[in-house]
Amino acid sequence: MTIDTAQAANIAATLTPGGPNTEGLADFLRGFFGPLFLVIVSIVAIFFLFTREITRFMQFMILAIFIGIVFYVPSIIEMISVALARAMGVST
Repeated sequence: MTIDTAQAANIAATLTPGGPNTEGLADFLRGFFGPLFLVIVSIVAIFFLFTREITRFMQFMILAIFIGIVFYVPSIIEMISVALARAMGVST
């Protein structure tokens, strides 16, 4: 029997006296909602293609790609904000 990171975090939370350990929570949520996100995007994209609404399909795909990047690469928000701050002359 193998233990994944979420189960290990739950076990560690019960053994640690200071509160729950949420170390593996982001990985667990990404693993749970990632496939669900892809299924929903696929169904909506197929609907737009079958109804021949190419403009809405392209708008939806651009939005889905942006949301997917933020979801799968969460550190990109920090990188973009630091780059924008440096571009505007704010010292970090």
